[in-house]
Amino acid sequence: VHVVESGGGLVQPGGSPTLFCAASGTIFSIGDMAWDRQTPGNRRELGALRTSSGSTNYGHSVQDRFTISRSNAENTVYLQMNNLKPEDAAIYYCNARGFQSADESYESWGQGTQVTVSS
Repeated sequence: VHVVESGGGLVQPGGSPTLFCAASGTIFSIGDMAWDRQTPGNRRELGALRTSSGSTNYGHSVQDRFTISRSNAENTVYLQMNNLKPEDAAIYYCNARGFQSADESYESWGQGTQVTVSS
């Protein structure tokens, strides 16, 4: 299962970019789709997670500013980021977990997309 992210780049403080992620390949089902981020100081933390049933979980530092949404039919997940702060600068990684068959699970990560916050 391949996971590809897009939508990063240079954003001004206060900006509202959207990250996009698509999973493809032999997919029987996808359970959770999530965004993690790795900061310049190499701290890895949860950005947001959304289950196939619609439950969400957000990292403390992004709650109330970021929104995760997904299309189960299209195996895609979005991360709407609002009111971006300099500390949101990071490499954002998309993750998908599920099954390729009735008894073969997978967990796949994308290559990451860089978000830089600067005026």
